[in-house]
Amino acid sequence: MNTLITIVGPTAIGKTALSIKLAKYFNCDVLSCDSRQFYKEMAIGTAVPEPFELEAAQHHFIQNRSVFEDYNVGSFEKDAIKKLNQLFTENPTQIMVGGSGLYVDAVLRGLDYFPDVDPNIRKKLSKELEENGIETLQEKLKELDLKSYEKIAIDNPHRLIRALEICIGTNKPYSYFINKEKEPRNFKSIKIGLIADREIIYDRINRRVDIMIENGLLEEAKALFPHKDLNALQTVGYRELFEYFDGNWDLDFAISEIKKNTRRFAKRQLTWFRRDTETLWFDFKDDHKQIINKIEDLQRENLNSKS
Repeated sequence: MNTLITIVGPTAIGKTALSIKLAKYFNCDVLSCDSRQFYKEMAIGTAVPEPFELEAAQHHFIQNRSVFEDYNVGSFEKDAIKKLNQLFTENPTQIMVGGSGLYVDAVLRGLDYFPDVDPNIRKKLSKELEENGIETLQEKLKELDLKSYEKIAIDNPHRLIRALEICIGTNKPYSYFINKEKEPRNFKSIKIGLIADREIIYDRINRRVDIMIENGLLEEAKALFPHKDLNALQTVGYRELFEYFDGNWDLDFAISEIKKNTRRFAKRQLTWFRRDTETLWFDFKDDHKQIINKIEDLQRENLNSKS
């Protein structure tokens, strides 16, 4: 029976290190499910695994795209399922790791279908965002679809505009199209979550940002600054430095904002992943052998239930 082990949790918690230990044990590959590590121009600010980590196990979907390409969660779902089908012929156990909840759900459960809408709606909403600010669009979504307003990341302009264009273009709430029946998967899912006390998570985030700055994040962001409006670059760690390059903030304040916004992002990640009651949570310091034992117990249960 095919098994996809998925490792989730907040940023900087140690997901990459665990995924490599599991990949070595199960002699399998690792699929990255981080929606920003796809982009080869964003290595430092997205904490792409170190070269020695990439060499320790075969990785997929890391730095395989450019920020100038149009790539979204729907494209990733198709590519990931195609790759998994290929890998399962070689080994019935594979690993996926990442902190992008929507992308994880797309692979494990499938995406919701949305009808095509007039592209001019998005253009008008983008113009409204630019002229009136995000709060105006947030209020509009609250009026049109309270359920989505309470569930999606309304501080994310891309997600907000996406929900609104569906509401306006279909005359139905965005939430109407959520959780319809999806195409079944040919694998069992085992979801492992890593957690730590909030103070530990925040400290790890702060230290990671400092290391990114030391490793050249400023130079990486400066090279991307001329293209700052690209969707891929609407990302914590880059947006704040773009404000610095624009002369709106000083460098120390920009770095403090990166830390603050990364901590907020980690909080949203935990909120998203905790919705899934089937996720098995472990402390980030737990021995990986303990996690392997639990995974193998579940694999045996799945095999027995099938027979």
